[in-house]
Amino acid sequence: MKNRLFLNIRKTCARVADLAVSVKINRAFLDEYAASLPIEIALNTVMDTDNHFCDDSEATLAYFLCLDSINFGSGYFSQLDLEPGKNGYFTVASRLKNDFIRRGGYTANFLQQVTVQECCEIFRQNPANCTAFELMTFFAQAWRDLGNLLVQEFSGNWVNLIKSANCSASTLAEILLRMPFYRDYFPYCGEEVLLLKRAQITASDLNIAFSGRGFGFFEDIEELTIFADNLVPHVLRTDGLLSYCKELSDAISSGQILRSGSNEEIELRACAIHAVELLRETFASRGISVTSQGLDYLLWNRGQSRTYDLAPTHTTRCVYY
Repeated sequence: MKNRLFLNIRKTCARVADLAVSVKINRAFLDEYAASLPIEIALNTVMDTDNHFCDDSEATLAYFLCLDSINFGSGYFSQLDLEPGKNGYFTVASRLKNDFIRRGGYTANFLQQVTVQECCEIFRQNPANCTAFELMTFFAQAWRDLGNLLVQEFSGNWVNLIKSANCSASTLAEILLRMPFYRDYFPYCGEEVLLLKRAQITASDLNIAFSGRGFGFFEDIEELTIFADNLVPHVLRTDGLLSYCKELSDAISSGQILRSGSNEEIELRACAIHAVELLRETFASRGISVTSQGLDYLLWNRGQSRTYDLAPTHTTRCVYY
């Protein structure tokens, strides 16, 4: 039986897609779009080791749990001091990797006591930059929450946390949802919509980093949806699978910040999730079995191409992506 958490993400996002006013899925384009995608990328996910720490098993586990606890801030990235040639995410991942190596890893006690100033130093941000300082404040709180969870429930031990998930991505997500910044769900037209980008991507990152073995083995990994952020909807819109109403298009083009939890922001993320579910079904009808996790990997990496820099992604400042 499929897990209820992932079913609820799919169910609530499908409902948003049916009711959406500002975002539409171009269903007639599904077959053509599927045929155009290099599906082998989705079928062969590989972790980037230039920007991510991938070494000793327990240290790698700790690194990705730390990274995904702060895997947000896309709405702030344009105002950060970035590594030359790197986007916001890879700047955060690589600077964390460097500090992680320098310190010999992070302990739960370190995370419990981490300060905003330390985060500014780790990620090389100027505390006088108000926007960067705000994000570093959120990073510090996210790490303190993680440290407290580790100490209070898992004896401060990274391995205890992952073992308690019992090889289940959904159970790991439920554990992470004990921390406020993972609670990526919102009311929409009278019902709650589950998006859960970071609660899901943690299992995905571990799965890819460990090649589906050891700390990366999850029996239900194929049940993950995509990890709805600002980039994958942008890729789907640029490619023609999603379309936005004029008001939303104009707001994004002019750089307006969309409020987290607004109808428009929920619609573009939820419609992206549902569109990829329809895309996965399209591949299945062609005899190609691909997971939504794999399609997210394909689409997110596709978004690194300069083709997708010609128009801006939507901007939302929040702790969810």
